[in-house]
Amino acid sequence: MTDGKLTKRIVISEREHGLPFSKGLMASSLAVTGLSPGRAYDVADKIEDELMALGRDRVSRKEMTRVTLEVLRRMAGERFAQAYVKWEAVTKLNVPLIVLLGGATGVGKSTIATQLATRLGITRVVSTDAVREVLRSAFTRAMFPTLYASSFQADEAVRQPIPHSGDRLIIGFREQAAAVSVGAQALIDRAISEGTDMILEGAHLVPGFLEKAESSRNAIVVPLLVVVDDEELHRSHFYRRGIETGSRPESRYLAGFKKIRRIQRYMVSSAMMRGVPIVSHYDLDETLSQIIDHVFNSATKALEEGAATARDDGGLFEQAAGVLDPGAGRSERSEVVP
Repeated sequence: MTDGKLTKRIVISEREHGLPFSKGLMASSLAVTGLSPGRAYDVADKIEDELMALGRDRVSRKEMTRVTLEVLRRMAGERFAQAYVKWEAVTKLNVPLIVLLGGATGVGKSTIATQLATRLGITRVVSTDAVREVLRSAFTRAMFPTLYASSFQADEAVRQPIPHSGDRLIIGFREQAAAVSVGAQALIDRAISEGTDMILEGAHLVPGFLEKAESSRNAIVVPLLVVVDDEELHRSHFYRRGIETGSRPESRYLAGFKKIRRIQRYMVSSAMMRGVPIVSHYDLDETLSQIIDHVFNSATKALEEGAATARDDGGLFEQAAGVLDPGAGRSERSEVVP
């Protein structure tokens, strides 16, 4: 007896061999939608009840998906059902998924990347700051001064003559981003060759600087630009980060805040010119939902073009296509309402 019920093994498979249904694993899958652990376990418990009520010891993945969505809609609501079907569909891809999260300093890229990795089950998350540190070990400050400056202080390290009409900050930032992109491309190439999913985040992921990666036919590469439109909200991120880490005093970032905003405007312009989706970050859950819509649309396009295949997904892609906003994933700017 378990939880007052007879234990019964229900195998989930279309074929002779399959895996038994696990309430714990189902609860973990449901938790990525934003349900609390306790609530996710309650839903998983009900799913187990309904699978057992079918009176069979073996059900198909598609049937399990149907039961899961019915119970989730009934107990939690349509929003959670939509989140579940999209998150789960993306995890069934048979090619590596590479998500490139660009954005100016302080927009929340690291937090978003960490949460996105947790929900998608991705174990490799790399920051372009780490790439820059590796490059610093190969080039001295005298050889490549912009590598040793923060992105918003790159103007102070530019050595080349600047045209009268040129923007010294953007020229220095572009020089730094171009150098870091070489290392970033090497990381992406390695992840693709290994078949490993990866999230790469950083201020140096300027739209247009990784065109080789974005055009790869051996992976689903999703470039995105994260921005914070509201200046005061953006500014508040530095106060909060200073309090939370204690090791990154906000004064330096606030002193360079106007430069950070100029870099963001430059990145937005570059993204709009190249059709890279722009996600305005106000609320973490909403931002993650926007990002997964773009990821899902990229995956669906790759499947349609034959550039990717999916493992037995229980009809998830088919069902997910029906719940997506028709406008998601286009090149227009995606706004997240606070």
